[in-house]
Amino acid sequence: MDLSHGKCWNTPKESWKNILLLAYQSLGVVYGDLSISPLYVYKSTFAEDITHSETNEEIYGVLSFVFWTLTLVPLFKYVFVVLRADDNGEGGTFALYSLICRHAKVSLLPNRQVADESLSTYKLEHPPEKKITSKVKLILEKYKALHTALLVLVLLGTCMVIGDGLLTPAISVFSAVSGLELSMSKEHHQYAVIPITCFILVCLFALQHYGTHRVGFFFAPIVLTWLLCNSALGLYNIIHWNPHVYQALSPYYMFKFLKKTRISGWMSLGGILLCITGSEAMFADLGHFSYTAIQIAFTFLVYPALILAYMGQAAYLSHHHHSSHHISFYISVPECVRWPVLVIAILASVVGSQAIISGTFSIINQSQSLGCFPRVKVVHTSDKIHGQIYIPEINWILMILCIAVTIGFRDTKHMGNASGLAVMTVMLVTTCLTSLVIIICWNKPPIIALLFLLFFGSIELLYFSASLTKFTEGAWLPILLALILMTIMFVWHYATIKKYEYDLHNKVSLEWLLALGPSLGIARVPGIGLVFTDLTSGIPANFSRFVTNLPAFHRILVFVCVKSVPVPFVPPAERYLVGRVGPEAHRSYRCIVRYGYRDVHQDVDSFESELVDRLVDFIRYDWCRAHGANSYIEDDHVPRSNESSECRLAVIGTVAFSGAPAYEIEESVQPESVSVDFPTVESVTDFIEMEPVGGAIGKRVRFAIDEESETDNSRVEMQMQLQEELEELYQAQQAGTAFILGHSHVQAKQGSSVFKRLAINFGYNFLRRNCRGPDVALKVPPVSLLEVGMVYVV
Repeated sequence: MDLSHGKCWNTPKESWKNILLLAYQSLGVVYGDLSISPLYVYKSTFAEDITHSETNEEIYGVLSFVFWTLTLVPLFKYVFVVLRADDNGEGGTFALYSLICRHAKVSLLPNRQVADESLSTYKLEHPPEKKITSKVKLILEKYKALHTALLVLVLLGTCMVIGDGLLTPAISVFSAVSGLELSMSKEHHQYAVIPITCFILVCLFALQHYGTHRVGFFFAPIVLTWLLCNSALGLYNIIHWNPHVYQALSPYYMFKFLKKTRISGWMSLGGILLCITGSEAMFADLGHFSYTAIQIAFTFLVYPALILAYMGQAAYLSHHHHSSHHISFYISVPECVRWPVLVIAILASVVGSQAIISGTFSIINQSQSLGCFPRVKVVHTSDKIHGQIYIPEINWILMILCIAVTIGFRDTKHMGNASGLAVMTVMLVTTCLTSLVIIICWNKPPIIALLFLLFFGSIELLYFSASLTKFTEGAWLPILLALILMTIMFVWHYATIKKYEYDLHNKVSLEWLLALGPSLGIARVPGIGLVFTDLTSGIPANFSRFVTNLPAFHRILVFVCVKSVPVPFVPPAERYLVGRVGPEAHRSYRCIVRYGYRDVHQDVDSFESELVDRLVDFIRYDWCRAHGANSYIEDDHVPRSNESSECRLAVIGTVAFSGAPAYEIEESVQPESVSVDFPTVESVTDFIEMEPVGGAIGKRVRFAIDEESETDNSRVEMQMQLQEELEELYQAQQAGTAFILGHSHVQAKQGSSVFKRLAINFGYNFLRRNCRGPDVALKVPPVSLLEVGMVYVV
């Protein structure tokens, strides 16, 4: 099944067969982490703060808390509200941030273009002319400090997701293997569990480079078997030990529990919250499935199975008053089926760990796309399933840290405290961002967003505060990890923006480029020169430095900008934005390659060949447009826009040229123009003239092509000139392609603060030297690489 761009379910009519198939497949990807929580919830809750007494008030109170927490957070919050805040079918922290950035000007990345808003995936919840600007949006756009605060909030959620990716494999595999304690002596058990857990973790991370798709076909059956197993065990324990345990679902038992245990009960909430670990995966993995499929799987299978599992354990414990360190999942399993359950539990824990590891790879790739994470190698592991990636450096770092956590903590209690804090932080971030989406994107009254924030935020703050009390007992780990990661991400993002601003202020004029020639001792050599830059307009400073040191440049010159757009993915047919730089005779072009935050960069076999194909399509289109449109009809008396060749850009898709580009835009201080909806180049070119300021509504201008008025001589001359330009391009391709990249060193200005000097001179430059270079990220052949040294003083 092709999950390309997360739209595999988006058929004209969703059949129930497809929905049920997706619901079944979602079990192995989405619910692996959530389904294994019965392994450690009760054990973590009764670890130290409270004891299981003869009155059963504690176990009933915990069951009531677990039931209402599972009902309110995963079911009501995620299934019925948060899942609807999707970004073109994609979910997760960056999806919410992307939605907010499209509806409000809060993005810190300065490379935003009008053309981006014409992408088919750049859809707004409400048309601009109907949107009522809220005060919250105006305040958010007005203060740049709020833009930074919003980004910090998103980065905090991202860091905690990465922390969860570190802690979940450790606690889930350790809890599953701990079932051996009932089958061997305590002396042997303490020397067996840690090595077995570490061995399973090493195998799990060692298999990551094969990709989830190679072993994922049996993930769903494992989780389904585990859920059915839990349901059966739960029903057995309820019927056999305590058929009246359902009474504990009443909220009365929560108040009774807190009244008896007081502060100890509040502190034990750090263990209860582990019952909802993995809930965020329902939203984060939305792109691979559909809202309906995830809703059906959770509501009709996962939710009732988990409730039965927790009720069954509570029913068993209500008649077995062991000391707290004996409370575990396996004591409620009948001895005759304990070994099969142990095997299924270990397999389920591996599946749950796999899901969160894949999610960690995905969110780091998204962070890298937004310029918030140092460059790392991203390997696309599946040709059919979009978004399945593997990051070698992150994989091995996670493995080492997972093993270190397992050996260092050695018990479920400390791991649970750390995991609980990370989970609640991510949920709080999601609640805050969803509240903004309700106001800014959905245009709902602020009171609705406030009620949502207060209701769910208060529940999560209660659990978050309980987790913070366990700071010295394991909760310090995600906080320390978040501080380190946020420092790295914020320093990288800050330096990236400063470098862009430096390039923007130091770019050279088009006149300077056009003046370069034999009179100045500058030669044009055979071949194609691809000058990579972050700029979407203008001539970058690294090219002027290149020409200054080497007074020659290639016959075909292409300024390439690889940029990210605040959308989950950019369709291949809309990825390339191509235009001329200077007149036709100069043979200079600009190509902007656009990717979404879930796209895998450079996912073509040969970027050079792909780019040449797009240039060929653009040249043919540009000659037909420039020399074929003899007349035009203006709507609303719109004056014809400036048509200078260096300003006009056209979308050139990866489809046959007969289909024509979807639209073209004019990017400069001049009015922008967008061309849409013309079936072939030989028909009618339909422009929309946009006002340069004020956001006025676009006006339509049609340029009609009258083939009869063309003389044979002019047509022959046009064909010869077109053929000449194409032949020059092909000859240059045969001569070879050079990739010209800037090799940058960044340093803080004189008089900068101590923090800025530390961040730029030491932090950023250390990361730049020890991470992947732009040549690796762009897959540039080493033999074709030309690096230009640049010093950025920011």
